[in-house]
Amino acid sequence: MDTPLLPAPPRPAAELINLDAGPRGCPQSPRRSAPLAMAARSLLLIRGGCVVNDDSSQEADVLVEDGVVQAVGRHVLPPGDAPAGLRVLDAAGKLVLPGGIDTHTHMQFPFMGSRSVDDFHLGTKAALAGGTTMIMDFAIPHKGHSLIEAFDTWRSWADSQVCCDYSLHVAVTWWSDQVKEEMKILTQDKGVNSFKMFMAYKDVYMVRDVELYEAFSRCKEIGAIAQVHAENGDLVAEGAKKMLALGITGPEGHELSRPEAVEAEATLRAVTIASAVNCPLYVVHVMSKSAAKVVADARRDGKVVYGEPIAAGLGTDGTHHWDREWLHAAHHVMGPPLRPDPSTPDFLMNLLANDDLTTTGSDNCTFNSCQKALGKDDFTKIPNGVNGVEDRMSIIWEKGVHSGKMDENRFVAVTSTNAAKIFNLYPRKGRIAVGSDADIVIWDPKATRTISAKTHHQAVNFNIFEGMVCHGVPVVTISRGKVVYEAGVFSVSAGDGKFIPRKPFAEYIYKRIKQQDQTCIPTPVKREPYKGEVITLTSKEDSTHGTRKQAQP
Repeated sequence: MDTPLLPAPPRPAAELINLDAGPRGCPQSPRRSAPLAMAARSLLLIRGGCVVNDDSSQEADVLVEDGVVQAVGRHVLPPGDAPAGLRVLDAAGKLVLPGGIDTHTHMQFPFMGSRSVDDFHLGTKAALAGGTTMIMDFAIPHKGHSLIEAFDTWRSWADSQVCCDYSLHVAVTWWSDQVKEEMKILTQDKGVNSFKMFMAYKDVYMVRDVELYEAFSRCKEIGAIAQVHAENGDLVAEGAKKMLALGITGPEGHELSRPEAVEAEATLRAVTIASAVNCPLYVVHVMSKSAAKVVADARRDGKVVYGEPIAAGLGTDGTHHWDREWLHAAHHVMGPPLRPDPSTPDFLMNLLANDDLTTTGSDNCTFNSCQKALGKDDFTKIPNGVNGVEDRMSIIWEKGVHSGKMDENRFVAVTSTNAAKIFNLYPRKGRIAVGSDADIVIWDPKATRTISAKTHHQAVNFNIFEGMVCHGVPVVTISRGKVVYEAGVFSVSAGDGKFIPRKPFAEYIYKRIKQQDQTCIPTPVKREPYKGEVITLTSKEDSTHGTRKQAQP
């Protein structure tokens, strides 16, 4: 279901929009402002809200000019000083948050014989409705194909269609000197600083350990962060054969063939290989307790590792795979699978709240019921993927903040700021401060909404969170300084969003890497040379036999 595009109505100077404000106690901070050029073409004032960043909250106004935050503080424009054309949003009683950054989407992705139905237009519109103002998608080449060509293909799909800003990770699905060189070009010239390696999807995208080692080494050389889909692809393939041989063809076979031990093993292997070259590692879609524990342990051991749970894993579980209705079960199939242990979402949220896990994505990769039905007789043919780009923010608020596991500052960190820091977008993104992009959400923490496929804005015809009541609702979304979503109405067009290039060597992660390289270099033991006997090998085939050679004086 899609809300028709409506043009933004003309607004008189200093128009006041009331958001049904109510009182809210919030600590106050000193005013922070920058000079305002009164001849600006686009002016917006968000008045009276509680501005929430990852490290502080303050009652403050936010002044925006031409898409950039110009001032944050109390009374940045005294009454009577409003310039012509200024639009005012009354946010009293509401939270004013940095727009969400969804670190993991797959829009219009050609996969498993089909293509995900949320394209870059409808998918990014849905993101805006949920309070997300930037997505990070994946350009994924087939084995033997150019990474740069894949990047250009995804750009050609997205640039004219996106309604919010976006960036691209690039997948490394094979290894060669060409791949090594293209990674450098993508980093230096194309604005890419993250590369994803699949440890699953054997014979399609999967790379082996030696290729992981080479890719991780290259990431470190060029200042990128390595990402992994962590599942043991060989065990998944054998598990699928086993389930089918047992006559298990339904969606439950998907989880049974790739249990969480398979995810945990691959996660530990990725951490081990990354540690061998001291490369920063980002584990996408952490779905199980055991994989999350591996990430948490690695972080506590001082390794530069980040874990990304997703909306699906935080908001629901894998018991749905055993539903008596085949279609309902198939709707929940994704990889790695949702776990059947119903305590998993709560466990993952606890680790997210306490910084054992760091960011949140959606892994939004949606296929309609008729596409899922490709696997009606064989679970291995069900296209993997679920929704989440529109509901991610509300799910995390409901399960994290409303439940009391995290505060509003941690919510901002895990939905926006941490991603901006890791992927070198900060403080342009992920913060409300002078000079930052005006990607802002006015959030009502007391309002509720019920998630449903009947009312969501995505193209997919089901929703895995169907019927869930969430506290915390985005009432206004501002992208690039423009109100693009307000009270259920869009004022945005395809192409309004822009590609955001990212520079390598993000200080947030590489400062530690460089310091570790300087202080953790192995050194040889100083000792006297050996002067005793050394045997002489007589045969390459049999090194167990030889003749003794006298030591040299």
